Amino acid sequence: MPYTMAQLTIRFRTPRFFKELPFFLKFLRNYVRLRGYKLFSKFEVGKSFLVDILYQKRGRYARPFLHLGMISILFLVITFGPIIFNQDESQDREAGRGVLTASSAFATDFYTLQAEEVRQYRGGEVTTHIVQEGETIASIATRYDLEPSTIFWENNLNDLSKIKPGQELRILPLDGVRHKVKKGETIYSVGKKYKLEEIQTQVIVDYPFNEFLNDETFELATGQFLMVPDGIKPNTRVVVTRAAIAYTPDAGAVIGSGNFAWPAKGRITQGYRFYHKAIDIASGGGGPVLAADSGTVVVSGWVDNSGYGNRVIIDHGNGFVTLYAHLSVSQVRVGQRVNRGSVIGQMGSSGRSTGIHLHFEIRSGGGLLNPLSYLN
Repeated sequence: MPYTMAQLTIRFRTPRFFKELPFFLKFLRNYVRLRGYKLFSKFEVGKSFLVDILYQKRGRYARPFLHLGMISILFLVITFGPIIFNQDESQDREAGRGVLTASSAFATDFYTLQAEEVRQYRGGEVTTHIVQEGETIASIATRYDLEPSTIFWENNLNDLSKIKPGQELRILPLDGVRHKVKKGETIYSVGKKYKLEEIQTQVIVDYPFNEFLNDETFELATGQFLMVPDGIKPNTRVVVTRAAIAYTPDAGAVIGSGNFAWPAKGRITQGYRFYHKAIDIASGGGGPVLAADSGTVVVSGWVDNSGYGNRVIIDHGNGFVTLYAHLSVSQVRVGQRVNRGSVIGQMGSSGRSTGIHLHFEIRSGGGLLNPLSYLN
């Protein structure tokens, strides 16, 4: 069968291609090696030149190189950060569609729950109120759930002052005094200035929007503003009479009855608030801390670095859990069953505390209840 012209061309050229291929590959290898060697030689010369300059200058250019490196890192973060973040966020949304497990719900940090609710109280910020026609200090105080004296003190007024429409008033997030820190002041001196006893300065520490230079020593920065809950401005007339500090009855050993007994002997130095969902009980020299009801100890000691310090948590088996914090020592073990009124530890000042007292909580259903509504 005769071949076409194209078939004859391929038939006679193909052997020639395979015959010349090894020569081409050899040439290509030599060419790459030669060019690479020349480029590498130039790089070495440039590198040596740069090293000589840096050596002669003995680190003079270290700072510019460091700054250049930081700028480069910032450029990469700004350029590619949003892309990575959006990818992570989409993955988190996908993962968030799952069902919350019982273990994760139980592990919820109660301080986090408090912080969420704090946002409902104007986020700790001082707000401005414009006086409307017909308003009085009393009506404005009622609107913001404050005592009139709090508004008087913050705005340098008194009960005889007159307000008029259009006037601006500063409104604090809760009752008390806002203080601008002066040089050398401490939380103790500030508390004393506003008629708080030493143990009551705990309210300043517990207020979630107060900040400190050192969370261990509660050091203050000159010029910062500090909220003093329930503080009373010195040399001023108190417009609203405050309730007397409640004193707790003696806490003795009793038989479990399903009710909560007072966990310590002393007086209440801080009550239940939106940011402090517990009560603080203080007694001059400390004293024993008792189980408010019978149950099983589930936490005992300073098991982490949290602000609770040494603490005992008792599960009462009926949906209620009680917490006893800032103990000097715990006298029970995890898993141990205790009766109502049993000694579980000694009042102390461990953790985030400014003085000897007991921080007592009652928990139920993932929330913190007002202990004063349950104690007998």
